[in-house]
Amino acid sequence: MKAGAPARRVAILGSTGSIGRQALEVVEALAGRARVVALAARRDAAALAEQAVRWQPEAVALTDPEAVEEFRQIASGWRGELLVGPQALEEAARWPSADVVLVAVVGVAGLLPSLAAIEAGKELALANKETLVAAGELVRERAASCGARIVPVDGEHSAIYQCLQAEQRRDRVSRIVLTASGGPFLRRSLESMESATPEEALEHPTWRMGPKITVDSATLMNKALEVIEARWLFDLPAERIEVLIHPQSVVHGMVEFVDGSSLAHLSRPDMRLFIQYALTGMDRLPPGFGRLDWTVPQTLTFEPPDLRRFPCLGYAYEALAVGGTLPAVLNAANEVAVQRFLDREVPFGRIPKLVRAAMDLHEPRPRPTLEEILEADRWARALVRSL
Repeated sequence: MKAGAPARRVAILGSTGSIGRQALEVVEALAGRARVVALAARRDAAALAEQAVRWQPEAVALTDPEAVEEFRQIASGWRGELLVGPQALEEAARWPSADVVLVAVVGVAGLLPSLAAIEAGKELALANKETLVAAGELVRERAASCGARIVPVDGEHSAIYQCLQAEQRRDRVSRIVLTASGGPFLRRSLESMESATPEEALEHPTWRMGPKITVDSATLMNKALEVIEARWLFDLPAERIEVLIHPQSVVHGMVEFVDGSSLAHLSRPDMRLFIQYALTGMDRLPPGFGRLDWTVPQTLTFEPPDLRRFPCLGYAYEALAVGGTLPAVLNAANEVAVQRFLDREVPFGRIPKLVRAAMDLHEPRPRPTLEEILEADRWARALVRSL
């Protein structure tokens, strides 16, 4: 952002979640260089109301009509337009004054708002993995036809995105490498992982994230989803997308070029750095959110993932190879399986088994329409709830 440039007008969808709250911290740190014009959440009326009073956006979206009364009682000091109901997220994504729309809604619920932002000509700051996992080809085509830019917010994808700014030609890219911390169970025995508790799964060693993605990190499904997402973000085939375990979470992504040279993105594991890069239109502004101290001796290690420990990663490559609606089924099955684990209905070791069952029972449709993708999503959710 150039000195004297107008403030970037930001809509934050999923503002009450982990990424949304950190995005508001970024806006505050930008000190007038960004302005919140819309906030949206699905059901946390109390937190959303407090945010509305603090940030005074032009619009607030709440998808749960039953939460409206609670919102109004707390947000009496806010004056703006309240959007309510199933379409509220999409209305917020199209909000006329927004320059950039941050989609941080968890799960496939982020798909329709992402498409709405793209079709409205907004810059899409995408923190939601599931949008491109479920409908990557469709979203990519829609963005191209609308001339919309998608800037990834996820740390590993943002790292790759930034490295690729040095080389736009994909024929000069040999491969990209997504790094994974390995989560809380990297060195735990396979037998004891089977009965791990939600409390243990939510103890991530390096990142501060919401519960669903933290559990995904424990199964490495987060990296499985990122492999599929990277396929569509960077227009690279699956065989040129690799994953390495890097427990220190300092190197977030690497790009290897055909001449054997590589570029890597290194920083402290703080999502606010990647959020700021996206919200400011890919600018680099001080003071940032902490720096690596290279005067302190440290060790950076890398190792290939063990697919016996993390079978979900292999599922991603299979889903990409088959294509069609299978990635949407993988994603939906995982969302339900993770929620059932958090609700203590199934053990941790059951998560990949439920996903595997849904993939095995599904008959994928090639080049699906949006409705076919959503139908596959509904089918997988119902199936995994019943197993």
